[in-house]
Amino acid sequence: MEPRVSPEQRIVITGVGLTAPNGHNLKDFRKSLLEGKSGVRKFETRYMGEVLAGVCEFDELRYQKKKELRRGTRAGSVSIYCAREAVADAGIDLEKIDRSRVGVYIGVTEHGNVETENEVYNISQYDYDVKFWSHHHNPRTVANNPAGEVTLNMKITGPHYTIGAACAAGNMGVIQGLQMLRLGEVDLALAGGISESIHTFGIFASFNSEGALAKHGDPTKASRPFDIKRNGIVCSEGGCIYTLERLPDAKKRGAQIVGEIVGYATNSDAHDFILPEPVRQAECIRLALKKADLKPGDIDILNAHATATKLGDIQECIALRDVFGGEKTVWINNTKSFIGHTMGAAGTLELAGNLPAFEDGWVHPTINLDELDPDCALENIVANTPKKLDRVDYIMNNSFGMFGINSVLIVKRFEA
Repeated sequence: MEPRVSPEQRIVITGVGLTAPNGHNLKDFRKSLLEGKSGVRKFETRYMGEVLAGVCEFDELRYQKKKELRRGTRAGSVSIYCAREAVADAGIDLEKIDRSRVGVYIGVTEHGNVETENEVYNISQYDYDVKFWSHHHNPRTVANNPAGEVTLNMKITGPHYTIGAACAAGNMGVIQGLQMLRLGEVDLALAGGISESIHTFGIFASFNSEGALAKHGDPTKASRPFDIKRNGIVCSEGGCIYTLERLPDAKKRGAQIVGEIVGYATNSDAHDFILPEPVRQAECIRLALKKADLKPGDIDILNAHATATKLGDIQECIALRDVFGGEKTVWINNTKSFIGHTMGAAGTLELAGNLPAFEDGWVHPTINLDELDPDCALENIVANTPKKLDRVDYIMNNSFGMFGINSVLIVKRFEA
């Protein structure tokens, strides 16, 4: 089914840069997903002691000097690594393009908490004397910091900003990049989402107070979406940024095209601070399908948002049954079972893990799904073992967040 937009409005992915708790490029990340390799482990954090988390160990010095790392932020470092990797993967030479026509759009769940906690702790060692407060604090904590650090590092002079959209932020970064390309505001978009959330004790403490922080004797089995014994979220860091281009531009330079974004949608529950609303989630999914001119049964792989909270998983499953109930060819998986919840990075990182299915036909599984919660019963959940399909044409990613922000992306196999 061909998109209804003109060729100049067709937006394609030409590069992927990522870091995840179980891989620091798409090839290694994909290998871990197909082999069932978790990236969750024990992690020490201030005041909380030992918790479970997904930790990224990418090469911080590949694109930054030690002085730059000291002055900047962990969020900025993750963003720079992913953006640089995405540009390299796309085969783009920054020295040969007009960097005033490049836009940087990075989704975040939150930003600045890590730096503020660290500064408060630091001055607590000096009887709270504020003269010991870092003069780097303001640029470290402004909301545009992650995207801003990318522009400084890569000498990009086009527009940049971060998109605060809770756990829907990764998808929202991509949507923003797509829209700016369609408007003609930029010719290349670096778009996606990142998270450094595990470096703030507050996120662990808050989920713990809610009774929503995962616990398990084996860290690799702690993240258990849809499983009857799930008991909460595993907080994780990570990032994934795509290079996005208009189709004619990508074809003109002979780019390898990873996939074409053919559908997207975002809406709001207007229901609760935390608890999702299935009716609005279903509406968001249907709107993305409508924009792509697709029927529910056209989707081959659906990557569910499910975070392994009791009610959150159930609410999403209600929405999925509403839209996809009875469909026998839509295969559902979940990436958080491997890496935990990477917050602002979740949308793009989880989508990226499925994109190679256009080439190899494998649907990576949901691991740790030993006993399906009856309230999460869905057709065709791929559990514990990869599923081989004859062909994959459409992949959907769901990402939902606090205050009922919903986002959906649909990517199509690209054929010249």
